[in-house]
Amino acid sequence: MAQKELFERYSPKMLSVCRTYTGDLQNAEDCMIRAFMKVYNNISSYSFIGSLEAWIRKIMVNECLDFLRANKKFVYLDEIEYSEQYTDDLSVPFEIDAQELLDCLPENYRLVFNLFVLEDYSHKEISELLNIDEMTSRTQLLRAKKRLRQIIAERKIIKDENRA
Repeated sequence: MAQKELFERYSPKMLSVCRTYTGDLQNAEDCMIRAFMKVYNNISSYSFIGSLEAWIRKIMVNECLDFLRANKKFVYLDEIEYSEQYTDDLSVPFEIDAQELLDCLPENYRLVFNLFVLEDYSHKEISELLNIDEMTSRTQLLRAKKRLRQIIAERKIIKDENRA
């Protein structure tokens, strides 16, 4: 009974978390179910430090990372010199679906972007999780932000053309 309540309470949000990593609803559902099994099997190890939701979320993210490592081949492009030439402002001047926007990113960009922006991991933590260099993490984030800006700009142009 408690497992059902836990699932009903957290599954909508956790499915969204998994979806941002896998880029596919079916894979997200699979990851979420496997992660909930880990939650149920390891609930006794929850230390009551921090929120239960944060603990469950971490399990979800780790399950998604395991899935991606097992099923996908990531190609991290050669490192480029990291620069702060781009602003971090990714504000959107019109309505847009954030998940759809993230789905447009290549998987390696989306993965680093999610870990850095959504999960608040440092580049050092990301490099350890993904077994990549810190500079590669920084580069992937920079490229993700650049690509998001391009997609937003393209959609704005299309929206403006449709108005005319």
